Amino acid sequence: MTVTAAAAGTVTGGVDTHADTIHVAAVDQVGRELGDREFGTTPDGYRAALAFLATFGTLVVIGIEGTSSYGAGLTRAAQAAGIEVREVTRPDRARRRMRGKSDPLDAYQAAHAVLAGRADAAAKTEQVEAIRALHIVRRSAVKARTAAMNQIHHMLITAPVVLREKYRPLRDQPLVDALAGCRPAHHRDSIVRAVLTALKALAQRHRFLSRQVAELDQQLKDLTRAANPHLLSLRGVGPATAAQLLVTAGANPDRLRSESSFAALCGAAPVPASSGKTTRYRLSRGGDRAANHALHTIALVRMTCDPRTRDYVRAHRAKGRDTAEILRRLKRALAREIFRSLTQGQAAPELADLRPTRQAKNITLAAAAQAMNTYITKITRTELGTFPDYELAHRYRAWLNTA
Repeated sequence: MTVTAAAAGTVTGGVDTHADTIHVAAVDQVGRELGDREFGTTPDGYRAALAFLATFGTLVVIGIEGTSSYGAGLTRAAQAAGIEVREVTRPDRARRRMRGKSDPLDAYQAAHAVLAGRADAAAKTEQVEAIRALHIVRRSAVKARTAAMNQIHHMLITAPVVLREKYRPLRDQPLVDALAGCRPAHHRDSIVRAVLTALKALAQRHRFLSRQVAELDQQLKDLTRAANPHLLSLRGVGPATAAQLLVTAGANPDRLRSESSFAALCGAAPVPASSGKTTRYRLSRGGDRAANHALHTIALVRMTCDPRTRDYVRAHRAKGRDTAEILRRLKRALAREIFRSLTQGQAAPELADLRPTRQAKNITLAAAAQAMNTYITKITRTELGTFPDYELAHRYRAWLNTA
């Protein structure tokens, strides 16, 4: 909404948000300041704030600083009232140095930013915030699970010989299962009993966190599939990486204007690092590092199991490029592919027809797996859509139609 596009009799609102209070301000269609007031961050306060802004004219758009944090409540109230909400970024430092800083000044600045068209990003959606909440909890659970496993290994290094030798051959899940089912009370030595009790507690913690991560993965899968069904169909993109990419995109809608801006946001844009006769680029150290890590994970998965990516890696290694350079190129290409998936609203490939087609032709899972040169479990997961391989699904469908 610009000054020229604003209709006569309409007002534009601006909001400076805090934990306990919000300060709202109104400007008319030519930018004149009409009034401002402070309200509490309660449902009654939100209604009163919107009613106050409406006293100056027809309120059609409101700029809120922090629509996904302190301004989330007011954002929901405004959208429920049919008022368009724009995300306003923090005022730049140069303007603050010239005009100073206060809640009324920041509220007016938010309104002017919307009126002038500087704040044209849509408010962050609640769906993305739900994904963010689950993703944060999952990330902390994975970190705690890793810490528990590291503590188990470190404790076994200094454990009594009887324990160290007994559990030395075991690794990862077998080690956790053995320790979680042990009986410390059966040992007479008090030191062995104490150390084994600690190890059992760590193993049980690891088990609990593993179950929690699995449950959160399933919930994230459902939410990400509802938010963007096509994203999960991309090779190497799982619930955790899809969630992080959706959170990054949802938290920065103004950065999705072009493929290059999204690549820069994810830290995948090439940075010149040339010198003398050498012309090269390096990985960016800026951008959202969590999104960059998601791209890195997808690239590693594709380098392991995607035939086209493996061919690409071999071709570039033959040209003398190292792993870091190849990863940089892969992550930039992934940013291009994921940008299209995030912005074009593509539908995920259909899978519901695979199992009925196979059963109608009396083809067993073993025969299908042998024909596709894969495992029975992979065919089953693709048919049910639990952990589908969409490239396999395309070949599988073509084979079923001709079988």
